[in-house]
Amino acid sequence: MKPCIMKQVSATNIEIWGGIECTINRVGDEYFDQLEYAGHYLRDEDIGLFASLGVKKIRYPVLWERHQPNQHTPINWSATAKRLRLLRSKNIDVIAGLVHHGSGPAFVNMADETFVQGLANYAAEVAERFPWIDYYTPVNEPLTTARFCGLYGIWHPHHNNDRSFCRILLNECRATILAMQAIRKINPNAKLVQTEDLGKIHSTPLLQYQADFENYRRWLAFDLLCGKVNSLHALWQYLLDSGVEPAELDFFIENKCEPDIMGLNHYLTSERYLDENIDNYPEHTHGGNLRHRYADVEAVRVGHINPDGPYSLLTEVWERYSLPIAVTEVHLHCTREEQMRWLSTLWQTAEDLKNSGVAIKAITPWAFLGAFGWNRLLTVPNGNYEPGVFDLSTGQPRATALAKMISSYSSNHSYAHPLISSRGWWNRDTRVIYGTDEFRNPDIIDRNNQPLLIIGKSGTLGSAFAKICGARGIHYEILGRPELDITSLPQIEKIILEKNPWAIVNTAGYVRVDDAEMESGSCFALNTDGAANLAALCDKYGIKLLTFSTDLVFNGHKSQPYMEKDGKNPLNVYGQSKAFAEEKVMQCNSRALIIRTSAFFGPWDSYNFIAVALNSLKQGNSFTAVNDVVVSPTYVPDLVNTSLDLMIDDETGIWHLSNKGQISWSDLAFAIAERGGHSTNLVQPQPLSQFKFRAKRPLYSVLSSQRGNILPTLDDALNRYFSEAG
Repeated sequence: MKPCIMKQVSATNIEIWGGIECTINRVGDEYFDQLEYAGHYLRDEDIGLFASLGVKKIRYPVLWERHQPNQHTPINWSATAKRLRLLRSKNIDVIAGLVHHGSGPAFVNMADETFVQGLANYAAEVAERFPWIDYYTPVNEPLTTARFCGLYGIWHPHHNNDRSFCRILLNECRATILAMQAIRKINPNAKLVQTEDLGKIHSTPLLQYQADFENYRRWLAFDLLCGKVNSLHALWQYLLDSGVEPAELDFFIENKCEPDIMGLNHYLTSERYLDENIDNYPEHTHGGNLRHRYADVEAVRVGHINPDGPYSLLTEVWERYSLPIAVTEVHLHCTREEQMRWLSTLWQTAEDLKNSGVAIKAITPWAFLGAFGWNRLLTVPNGNYEPGVFDLSTGQPRATALAKMISSYSSNHSYAHPLISSRGWWNRDTRVIYGTDEFRNPDIIDRNNQPLLIIGKSGTLGSAFAKICGARGIHYEILGRPELDITSLPQIEKIILEKNPWAIVNTAGYVRVDDAEMESGSCFALNTDGAANLAALCDKYGIKLLTFSTDLVFNGHKSQPYMEKDGKNPLNVYGQSKAFAEEKVMQCNSRALIIRTSAFFGPWDSYNFIAVALNSLKQGNSFTAVNDVVVSPTYVPDLVNTSLDLMIDDETGIWHLSNKGQISWSDLAFAIAERGGHSTNLVQPQPLSQFKFRAKRPLYSVLSSQRGNILPTLDDALNRYFSEAG
């Protein structure tokens, strides 16, 4: 009954490389360092985690800005040298990155000669210090960086014209050539792994001229390095018009420096669509040239456009250059199964290309430690975090399901999982934002795969799981009490044998806290015995189990948030039933995942505290709320999405999941009155003693986590609730 995870296949000779998002970029006078945000400089043990994946090579930073911030200060190599030695000891080849989306230290200007000669000098120092490093990327994505620094004005030196773009690009490419020359004087075997974003522009017929120009320009960095830019080149005149002298271009012909490996970084946003009908698109997408105004959007989001995709784009690279290829960044900021689907897509693409005769060497799962702030294009410190192969949301690297995939691929095994064979969002109807009445791909979920079985059809949480699984392209079946009585072992076993699920999510149970005081038998049967039955049979058949517990397992005597390790001492029957359930589940099934949560609310039901309060306030009625009970409310979409990710990652044991923050019920009522535009005078705070609850409640049951507070803040959740609930 266990889902197939890996099987032996013939070796493809496609390597798995690794990479950590290591950008040090400059905005104004401020430098933003991804690995400082990630805490990598303080964790040498990260190297062991990377090595555990079986990668053959790793794109690793030896960045100029980090090591030589001041021109006349001796370079301190000690910390980097230690980590490089660790990589070498584990037989991982280093691809040393010297500038990663950077503009160099403050003592150089990437728009003049100081950057060129400065990087060449620094490269020589790196090669002298680490003569055993054979692979280099002196400048990561030079064309992309030149666009951001010289054409769009986003990064330093914040220029926004073609002249600056061309000057910066030529300087980056000249610096790359001189850097490799300097390195090869010390290490003649040194190889250039030149990376660049792999994209393409699509457009309306009117804007085909602009698309053609940009599609020529996307090759410019590679063409310069390969000595292809002569008077016959499509952009020759553009370069001259932008202030480039013919003699400057002759340098690249005379000093041709073909990459030993073409490193292509492809993202789902890399293909763009240009449309002059700007009223059909949000204002932030509007731009243009001297001839036309147009929107520039992700091609994958346009209904009538079918992007070329990585196979076609990589084939174009091969046909143009006939040089060895590696996909040097494979990353997707999305839910876990979509990250898995994207990695699987690129692995299969590489296999197909290899079989068709393309010299593709490797794919590179990127952002081992995730990335910070790319939602704002690295223009503000830190920024939103997106997990990678390891998730830093918990404060320390936590391996995700991607780690198992990489380990399998590194061993030339295939990797199979019921979630992977379904279409990624980029091939589903949900991809479309623009042109929704045009052709769209249907949302097809492979129902031949093992389903995720959701138990609790009539409940708020079960319904939310079904809704979110549908949105995430997860094949599921949901059962209610008429179809399955979880107090019956034979019924559960019959359903398991019939449905063959790869995982079960248990949201069923007795939920009426006050009635439980009078109906303890039913409460314990459903909450304790039912959960234990599921745990025992999931263990027997190798099925993952996710089940839920509550903050009411605690007595509220603490004044600080409760952690997973804190002792349980429930005050009521409902809390007791959940406390016993936790113990029995873990006794029966040590691989089970138990989520403790608190006071959940969501946009899809009308029975949660916020919905009830809003309904009363909208009618102008007063609303009474407890003012001396403090809780940590949990937004259901956050709870469900994160629980699914943890389950897919095969996490086990007890996790606390609630939105960061704490609040009394009455203060929560005040907050939603203000957000809803209602009079806060309608909120009537009263102490718990004034409510005639049959079951005792803890006065303080705020949840936090020693395993990591991974949900957004309560304030953020409330903002999204009001937006999504309409």
